[in-house]
Amino acid sequence: LDSQMTSAAATYARGVCKIAVFGGGSFGTALATVLARNGHQIWMLSRRQELVESINKHHKNPSQFSSYTLSENIHATCSSAEALQGAQYIVHAVPVQQSFEYLAGMKDDIPPDVPIVSTSKGLHVGIMTYMSNLIPAALGRDHPSAFLSGPSFAKELMDNMPTAVTAASESRDLGYAVQSLFQSHTFRVYTTMDVVGVEVGGALKNVFAIAAGIVEGLGLGINTMTMLITRGCSEMSKLAAALGAQPHTLAGLSGIGDLMLTCFGALSRNKSVGIRLGQGESLQSIMDSMAEVAEGVATAPAALALCEKHNLDLPIIKAVAYIIEGKITPREAWHHLMSLPAMDEHPADLY
Repeated sequence: LDSQMTSAAATYARGVCKIAVFGGGSFGTALATVLARNGHQIWMLSRRQELVESINKHHKNPSQFSSYTLSENIHATCSSAEALQGAQYIVHAVPVQQSFEYLAGMKDDIPPDVPIVSTSKGLHVGIMTYMSNLIPAALGRDHPSAFLSGPSFAKELMDNMPTAVTAASESRDLGYAVQSLFQSHTFRVYTTMDVVGVEVGGALKNVFAIAAGIVEGLGLGINTMTMLITRGCSEMSKLAAALGAQPHTLAGLSGIGDLMLTCFGALSRNKSVGIRLGQGESLQSIMDSMAEVAEGVATAPAALALCEKHNLDLPIIKAVAYIIEGKITPREAWHHLMSLPAMDEHPADLY
């Protein structure tokens, strides 16, 4: 198997690589660190001059993980030309809602044969699509791409905690190449060709993380939390199946794995939003106070629209979307969910 993987990845893998990282936030910084530990030369592209100067002079990201000293393999620049010159891979760690404009603005700078490894999780509100469709739409062409997803808090990556994720690509060769790029003794990468399943899991887990936070904010118990996560898995699987995903993908790292992390983990931005909503704080106040994007806020209404397009009634997604849009309160939403008609757990079993 190892020899097959090495042979299959030969098209892309070239030993130590220059890798451009788009985005200087927490996850971009963490993945830059993971890759730098593997000996790669990393060029982080940022629009903030003070961040670039701090990384290059002091090996510190002043906005994220400022107490950590970054590898000398990590460089930063405001110039897309400098970041991309000679780059063999691009890691895209820009929030989904900003990604179309970001990539479209650089479509002439990005070489058509340099793979993009997207780590952005969400559903774009404007064009109602995932990153696998957004990337070619923004660039105006098909482009070699892979999608990295799974339970991976940025801080624990910085602390070199053992972690496992999934790399999805329609190209098996590229999937193996990305696996080789990131794999280390503390960072395992599994591969799949089910891009849709990985992207659906990565996007919807943020919606359910908000719901999990609301459970905590309302002072509800572990019974409630477990119910939410289990039924959330069911809703995630139903929407994924409608979009053509493989059911087993949602049972893996990028599905239930990422869902458990964000629903139970204290480091989740989306869960934090939910906790504060459950405690009665306004969404506007919460968003004004956050330094980084909580993708679930934009994804929830977009996911609801996608459900309606496919004639799916997924009550937790609907409840979170309605809370985000101010149509119901968190407590009203839970009362409604618990008042739904009784039903079989797996209706398909009836047929």
